[in-house]
Amino acid sequence: MDLASIIETVGYIGLFAIVFSETGLLIGFFLPGDSLLFTAGFLASQGIFNIYILCLSMFIAAVVGDSVGYLIGHKYGKRLFKKEDSLLFHKDHLVRAKAFYEKHGGKTIIIARFMPVVRTFAPVVAGIGDMHYSTFLTYNVVGGLLWAIGLPVLGYVLGSSIPDVDKYLLPIIGLIVLVSIAPGLYHALKTKEQRAALLSLLKKRGR
Repeated sequence: MDLASIIETVGYIGLFAIVFSETGLLIGFFLPGDSLLFTAGFLASQGIFNIYILCLSMFIAAVVGDSVGYLIGHKYGKRLFKKEDSLLFHKDHLVRAKAFYEKHGGKTIIIARFMPVVRTFAPVVAGIGDMHYSTFLTYNVVGGLLWAIGLPVLGYVLGSSIPDVDKYLLPIIGLIVLVSIAPGLYHALKTKEQRAALLSLLKKRGR
């Protein structure tokens, strides 16, 4: 099944659960939030979803999800740095989000919405750092508006205004995925040491 078929099958409840899991549960880091939201908006332009119900439910899922992540970080976060890696939890993801948070501060909660993996762990790190909840909630709501409503609306507008846009859906989704992972790749490879380590790894695998 392609992404559009999966989204149509799971419906509003499934979409809500996916967005909530990606932003509120530590096991949701692998879920395709950006492309999922855009495609759901596109399907709304084809009459499969109601765009208003879709946007409202995705916004609630995103904001509640981040709030749950914050609560996890606030109450149990310090223990996570001592937790062993498992199939669904990798400590390096948490460390990566922590480094990003330390550099960008509170606006990380907004920026991270558009960065896979980081968006899952950013609210946890905010909770660990004891960010005041009212401050966190402000960033959370702004990020939720831009991400959980912005991407479906973008998909809806393109689906409504471009003839036969379904022919271009796959390349558009591919572009969204590329744009979403680009900041993470940049931060991962911005130093000479990190680039050298990657090249060394690739050479070893090429032997």
